[in-house]
Amino acid sequence: MKLALKIDVDTYRGTREGIPRLLDMLKKHNAQATFLFSLGPDHTGRAIKRVLRPGFMKKVSRTSVLEHYGLKTLLYGTLLPAPDIGRACAQIMRRVRDEGHEVGIHTWDHVRWQDSVAGADAAWTLAEMQRACTRFEEIFGEAAKVHGAAGWQMNIHALRLTQRLGFDYCSDSRGNEPFIPIWNAEIIACPQLPTTLPTLDELIGLDGITPASAAQHLLRLTTAPPINGHVYTLHAELEGGKLADTFDASLSGWKAQGYELVAMRALRKDLDLKTLPRRVIQYAEIAGRSGTLTMAGPEFLAA
Repeated sequence: MKLALKIDVDTYRGTREGIPRLLDMLKKHNAQATFLFSLGPDHTGRAIKRVLRPGFMKKVSRTSVLEHYGLKTLLYGTLLPAPDIGRACAQIMRRVRDEGHEVGIHTWDHVRWQDSVAGADAAWTLAEMQRACTRFEEIFGEAAKVHGAAGWQMNIHALRLTQRLGFDYCSDSRGNEPFIPIWNAEIIACPQLPTTLPTLDELIGLDGITPASAAQHLLRLTTAPPINGHVYTLHAELEGGKLADTFDASLSGWKAQGYELVAMRALRKDLDLKTLPRRVIQYAEIAGRSGTLTMAGPEFLAA
């Protein structure tokens, strides 16, 4: 009965301030996690281009972006120069590994990937993923074994690269169970461990859910454990910041429910790839988040 903690680290501030707080909290609860790093420039300020995206301003107003990310972060890449996260924070990243947690790749440039990958070609996609892989190896001295896409945004070229670049598994999608991705009847030979639970920024502000009540809402969703465990995605900028108390309450509640709090590699280790369902990749919206996400679709049954 396992619940995997997947920590997306999007920004310079999240890396520098959020990660140390999360490491202390995980140690307190004897929990393991998978940290996925943004390894290149922090261009968070350029996300202002999303104001025309349906639902984006509603999400911003619900989740108090200025409060969680800070003014400086919201100006990086526009009025302020973009910090190079990997160069500036390599020591913090190595501390994560040295404390026994799993480390992997989130992206090179978070905003660039999230806003551009959907319409990008093979050359652009390879260049972005290769930059991240190269920087990861510079920091850790070995190749990354797990990838989790920024904003759950992928294209077919990125999916193919998950197998070409040698990842053991990826967590680029949303769904209910681990699966083998299928694109137009093409098998992608790299299993997906999708995020199975909603994130705090998707929950808070909807249906009366507040930071104080969000943990109880999550715990209601995890009362009945799935066969292959849950994957909960959190963000260093949120749960490592203003929403730390909510995350702390969630960890206590999951332990009380009997869950072992693990890194995603523990779920991957338990999987028999031969028996995983093959599911068609599709793109769809989910409540509380703007735009479409990479999703596990219907099971693919060969004729």
